[in-house]
Amino acid sequence: MQPTVTPLDLTLGATLTDVDLSALDDQSWRVVEDAFHQYGLLVFPGQHLTDDGQVAFAERFGPIEYLTGNKKAKAVPISNKRADGNAMGSDEFRYKTLRGNEGWHTDSSYMPLASKASALSALQVPSAGGETEYADMRAAYDALEPAMRERIADLSAYHSLYHSQAKIGVTTKTGDGYGYHTKGAPLRPLVKTHPITGRKSLFIGRHAYGIPGLSEAESEQLLEELLTFACQHPRTYAHQWQVGDLVIWDNRCVLHRACPYDYAEIRVMRHTRVAGDPTTELVETAPDELAADYVPTGSNAFDEHSPAPTAPLPGNV
Repeated sequence: MQPTVTPLDLTLGATLTDVDLSALDDQSWRVVEDAFHQYGLLVFPGQHLTDDGQVAFAERFGPIEYLTGNKKAKAVPISNKRADGNAMGSDEFRYKTLRGNEGWHTDSSYMPLASKASALSALQVPSAGGETEYADMRAAYDALEPAMRERIADLSAYHSLYHSQAKIGVTTKTGDGYGYHTKGAPLRPLVKTHPITGRKSLFIGRHAYGIPGLSEAESEQLLEELLTFACQHPRTYAHQWQVGDLVIWDNRCVLHRACPYDYAEIRVMRHTRVAGDPTTELVETAPDELAADYVPTGSNAFDEHSPAPTAPLPGNV
């Protein structure tokens, strides 16, 4: 039986049922891959995958982006749960990162090589809240007034995790976690053409800043205007997590953010990130004034200049 694809009543997303991701044959994979390119976001209810099962599924989309110095850790836990089982406090670094990710963003836009896709599954969910919300940047671009399309056609913005955290009052330093590196701030066009579908989309989000040719105030105003316009119904979807669900989305054309919940409760997710294709997702970087140094490179890999983080992996969504 082939997977059943049920589009959401929105501009993005589809729910796929009648499929076991732990035993995906080639014919079913082709259905999944086609739906991924068409809808940008796929929801798979009740899969209950193991770590290895989620990694194997994510690797169907491409090589894994390593988020720690451990090459065996292709899937990483994203959680407010301490090692002792208790919920972390508001003064802890990971808590501040989790709260930062309540802003719209795309994964790894702050790295030289941006991500292709992200897969997230639910292991433990709070009693209320904690949804992950997604926004369709293809439909957002299509809905722009012609004058705005013309205005942003040749504009780019830098991307930095240092800057996005600073915007919410969080001070960070190089080595605090993945993304706090010396590789520089990537410069990415505001309008991205998808390498497979050819559709144009906005490439913005909380990590974007500093549009060349504009003042800081003008840049922030334009980026905020675009973000506010883009992330509106019917271009958004909030997934209400149930344990065992898996969602995968296309970081090249979909933004996402975490929704708040009672952080005294435990929320445990499993995240796997698919690396981008260097021919389409790798860009040059420039010095990031909030980093300790600038050592330009075309790789996201940890090295002597950008060692593995000493602190726990920053939270995702």
